[in-house]
Amino acid sequence: RMTLATLHWISWQAALKIAVPAAVFGLAARPAKDVRLVRLAAFARELAIVLVLYALWQRVGTISVVKLNGAVSAGHSIWHWERLLHLPNERIVQRAFLPHPWIVQTSNAFYATVHVPAMMVFLPWLWYFHRDRYSSVRNVVALTTLFCLAIQLWPVAPPRLVPSLHIFDTPALYHQTVYPSFGANGPAQLSAMPSVHVAWAVIIGIAIVVVAKSRWRWLALAHPVLTMLVVVVTGNHYWLDGIVAAVLAGVALGIDRAGRAALARLRQAPAPVQPLELTREPV
Repeated sequence: RMTLATLHWISWQAALKIAVPAAVFGLAARPAKDVRLVRLAAFARELAIVLVLYALWQRVGTISVVKLNGAVSAGHSIWHWERLLHLPNERIVQRAFLPHPWIVQTSNAFYATVHVPAMMVFLPWLWYFHRDRYSSVRNVVALTTLFCLAIQLWPVAPPRLVPSLHIFDTPALYHQTVYPSFGANGPAQLSAMPSVHVAWAVIIGIAIVVVAKSRWRWLALAHPVLTMLVVVVTGNHYWLDGIVAAVLAGVALGIDRAGRAALARLRQAPAPVQPLELTREPV
């Protein structure tokens, strides 16, 4: 059966096969004198970086799936902490949407198809129209993704895979799942914490608000809000998965700014004074 996953997920091996020649071309053409070639080389280098991040994300999806029992226990722990923090109950939220199949199916499709394409459209847009902001945002995306991947090495079952929570796997109900099988190419089923979906959506939404000038830019904030709701309604994430992802994005932004400030100070530091050399005057 063809699932939504087969429509847009590519394997990590395929991503690397594209990234390697892109990186080689980007580095080889960097000193070119043709302005158009230099720009194309810069774009190729950025494409290689994004594809490597994508490949890492996909690869972690096959590594982190190790112990289902431990992952379910971790899911229980997250659920327990959410109740202590008085966060909304994911089960109640999902039950409010279940009587409306078209909303649920739209949510399933959103979860399956918007995540990666949105980032693939956003980064080229930012690179082309707001080049001065691109490197900073790209660094935040890279750092946030790496932080998420590092945490995801510890498997956590999503709500839909924790039987005692009684939360439905809505994509499976309508044959819209993005998870073909455990350990296969595709996003990891036991990498609920934190949510890369939410992390990327937060970065995209806030970045558009900051860099764009249009009065309509505020609509971009609907992207992280909808993403957060969708990942809960579909049973793929806990609220804390999204909250932690947003915090990690903030940490990545802080690191990028601190690094840039330190680099600026180094560039502005006065050159060391060379000691005077005493020479004997000729008689």
